[in-house]
Amino acid sequence: MNPTFTTLENFGHSLRAQSFVIQPRVAEDILAAFQLAKKEGLTITARGAGRSYNDAAMNGGGIVLDLSGMNGILEWESATGRVVCEPGVTLQQLWQRVLPDGWWPPVVSGTMTTTLGGCLGANIHGKNNFRMGPIGEHVTEFTAVLPTGAQVTCTPKKNADLFYAMISGLGMLGIFTSITLQMKRIHSGLLEVLALPTRTLAEQLQVLEADAPKYDYIVGWLDCINVGHGQIHAANYLHEGEDPEAQKTITLAYQNLPDRLFGVMPKSLLHYFMTPFTNTLGWGAVNLAKYAASLRTHTSRQSHAAFHFLLDYVPNWELAYGRGGLIQYQSFLPKETARQAWDEMLALAKQRGLPSLLGVTKRHRPDRFLLTHALDGFSLAMDFKVTDGNRARLYQLTQDFDRIVLAAGGRFYFAKNSETTAETARAFYGEETLKKYKKLKKRCDPNGLLESDLYRRIFG
Repeated sequence: MNPTFTTLENFGHSLRAQSFVIQPRVAEDILAAFQLAKKEGLTITARGAGRSYNDAAMNGGGIVLDLSGMNGILEWESATGRVVCEPGVTLQQLWQRVLPDGWWPPVVSGTMTTTLGGCLGANIHGKNNFRMGPIGEHVTEFTAVLPTGAQVTCTPKKNADLFYAMISGLGMLGIFTSITLQMKRIHSGLLEVLALPTRTLAEQLQVLEADAPKYDYIVGWLDCINVGHGQIHAANYLHEGEDPEAQKTITLAYQNLPDRLFGVMPKSLLHYFMTPFTNTLGWGAVNLAKYAASLRTHTSRQSHAAFHFLLDYVPNWELAYGRGGLIQYQSFLPKETARQAWDEMLALAKQRGLPSLLGVTKRHRPDRFLLTHALDGFSLAMDFKVTDGNRARLYQLTQDFDRIVLAAGGRFYFAKNSETTAETARAFYGEETLKKYKKLKKRCDPNGLLESDLYRRIFG
């Protein structure tokens, strides 16, 4: 085991930390890493694809376990949709394995490059959270290595307390070694997608709530610069027989995202052309053009990959934000208070000259996981460009956002927010939840070997 000392970044390239990186291949390598950390007085953090917008997979001065090499699909039962994977398997690997047999992952993120271990640690949600819940609800079993050296198997009934805490637990209780998931049966490689414009935030939230029960997926785009304009995309699976070319659309060749724009320009170059527009004036013009083009309500059929993985449509799009990178601020608010709180936050950002360049809304429901971010309401994710000139002001803005969200009974999601303080975490998790988490932490990790920059920030 030969650690490499290197600098790691978050997905948004706004945070950096130097760490000793170890690449385990089997569970025994993870156990050896724990022993090394204990001997050297270091801490350990698990890392998959490094797609978190914050410091969840960073550990300055400590050890980072790069689990991307533990990426085997161990079992696939095409008759039942049961799949067993190692934690480094990406959503891309997963859907490309199961789709040709007529299955699809029940919950996916906006990018297919996330790993399953990271997805469980954050308990990701998709555009169907209101219906299907987070990914953890579709895990039937997992195995994990604990810092004590114990190797455990957890299901919703066996070691249930650990099952509901490790999923959502930010990788701080143990390291997943295998994950068993139940896929969803599909009958076409296409979705029926409805696109309709919304004129205000209030109208968008109203449509999200009223229309969610009618669809399998629903998501909103919100113009946070020219405040209020937006668009809803709602989608349904096709039933058996509704796609006359199902055998074709379900193939991987049909699903692959094109690598060229209009068949000419390589998409790998697009982020260079986007860079001049990643500012309030440029992106404001882009948003106006997007809204003008969306004024007609219409339906179309899209491939699963095109609908779900918009963040992968332009490779390395995050580089368009420049040297300072970007942060994403995502808040979850009850349906009764969401509009008023977000109206206040959007107005405050605009008043301070720091409007979000992109806003995305979703409909949510509560779940049983210990460190849950979900509730009966909505989420709004906002992207902000970070520069040397605005970093301090942006930090202050997000702290003021936190106060508004807490006052409105809201919650946060730790695959995204990079500024949340320990005081804020205590306020929305509540003392009882934190007491349970810390009790499990002491049981699973009595020597405090598992730590990340995120853990120290919100639990330290």
